[in-house]
Amino acid sequence: MARKKIAFIGAGNVGATCAHLCFLRGLGDIVLYDIIDGLPQGKALDMAESAPVVGVDAEVIGTTNIKDIAGADCCVVTSGSPRKPGMSRDDLLKINAGVMNDVGAAIKAHAPKSFIIAVTNPLDAMVTQLKRVTGFPKNRIVGQAGVLDSARYRTFLAMELKTSVESVSAMVLGGHGDDMVPVRSYTTVGGQPVEKLISPTRLEEIEKRTRGGGGEIVNLMKTSSYYAAGTAVFRMVDAYIRDKREILPCAAYLEGEYGVRGLFAGVPVVIGAGGVERIVEIALTPGEKKAFDGSVAHVKELVDAMDKVIAAGNR
Repeated sequence: MARKKIAFIGAGNVGATCAHLCFLRGLGDIVLYDIIDGLPQGKALDMAESAPVVGVDAEVIGTTNIKDIAGADCCVVTSGSPRKPGMSRDDLLKINAGVMNDVGAAIKAHAPKSFIIAVTNPLDAMVTQLKRVTGFPKNRIVGQAGVLDSARYRTFLAMELKTSVESVSAMVLGGHGDDMVPVRSYTTVGGQPVEKLISPTRLEEIEKRTRGGGGEIVNLMKTSSYYAAGTAVFRMVDAYIRDKREILPCAAYLEGEYGVRGLFAGVPVVIGAGGVERIVEIALTPGEKKAFDGSVAHVKELVDAMDKVIAAGNR
């Protein structure tokens, strides 16, 4: 049986971390693409040279030619610019929307049957632009956000209660930003509701830290998270390649679910060989639904702002 082909469009820290995990687990052949000559080739060669040590038989290619993604089963998109000091939101939207235009066109041309996992920020706007450019159906494009956000929430809860992270079940929904929604009513530790174990005041502090989790890491090491982010993407790639039909919180395109239409938002979805095979609608409390609606409203504001920037650039 032919191995699957997984293409990473962007060979920076997040893409390379995820690629390495996919390589170690033997999920398929790896293509690392980047515009910086030498970076993808070097990382690919370094990874390939570890194959005898871990006993993995897979081809690893590093390239600056986007055509090398041809026939990929899964495309992970991490390319784009991080927000730098002095850069406005509109500046970031303009730059990265342009990158998504180029990347989307390349995927449409060379990997038209692939499953896309978007990671580039601002995530909710960038996955929207990728869908527009590729024209892919909603089951074949998704954004990575909730897996990472939920992992941070679970980490902080486990730290607080001094228990295994495996004992903590939690889900963070909504947009990938400061108004993401940790869903307390579906958060348990050892099967017990978290609200019975941690005071409301302390829970609010933990949830605030979860919302600012990415910024906390940037402040510490002056660059974005990549171990946790890359591992979160791996979880999604693994579910797709191995047809696990795993329920994961992801930015999915909604057409009426949760009362939202025509936007990407973080919700529980089933990921398997068919991509986003199903959106799972859970019953939110009135407070959680209000917070979710507010988060989605900000997603719409972000997409509208991107559209204005794109329109201004086309004049």
